[in-house]
Amino acid sequence: MHLQHLHIDPDRFPNRDHYPFNLPVFTHTRHLALTQGVTFFVGDNGAGKSTLLKALAHRSRIHIWRDEETLRCERNPFAETLYRFLTLEWRNGPVPGSYFDSELSRNFAQYLEEWASADPDILDYFGGHSLLTQSHGQSLLSFFNSRYRFKGLHLLDEPETALSPSSQLALLKIIQRQAAAGHAQFVIASHSPILLACPGAKIYSFDRVPVASIDYEATEHYRVYRDFLSNRTKYLEEMTDE
Repeated sequence: MHLQHLHIDPDRFPNRDHYPFNLPVFTHTRHLALTQGVTFFVGDNGAGKSTLLKALAHRSRIHIWRDEETLRCERNPFAETLYRFLTLEWRNGPVPGSYFDSELSRNFAQYLEEWASADPDILDYFGGHSLLTQSHGQSLLSFFNSRYRFKGLHLLDEPETALSPSSQLALLKIIQRQAAAGHAQFVIASHSPILLACPGAKIYSFDRVPVASIDYEATEHYRVYRDFLSNRTKYLEEMTDE
């Protein structure tokens, strides 16, 4: 794998009062091994998995396609500074990579549209069609199919958000195939029990302090879906009674 280990140094945190430095997962987690082709970050909303994924992108010098920052009534000056306290161990030096989340994908699609107005051939790289003329799910699969053919470290934040179950299976096939080829490495924050089922993947739970690896069948995502599908009538009756 390209990236072997990720180290967090909480002793150098500027404070323990502001997010993300006030999260126990960061103050008590010092090391994550990333020795598999696919690594998942799982946990409840606000657990810190997306924050660490974005910090990993910054530390790896992976560009994040974004529009201009929106104004906020309260600004946290520490919100995106976690990367300064990460140390990465590479197998043979840093590699190029990509960062994806569904919120920012529209920005990339718009940039691509502007580039294609000057050079239409660039769309051949994405299946020959504008991403903006496809459904959101179709455009994402076009992006995934093209981008993950290449060597690098690929970071994905909840890619299942706009994907149907069948499209999630298609993405799982892409991830599994490219990771097995040995040139692409994936780190993914996800709530999808379909994606989490990727054979050979390592799963880290951010609901544990410090962050710890967990078996697929022990994840809340697997257990909740399994129990609901096995006892759907019971669950719906209980919801009605409340």
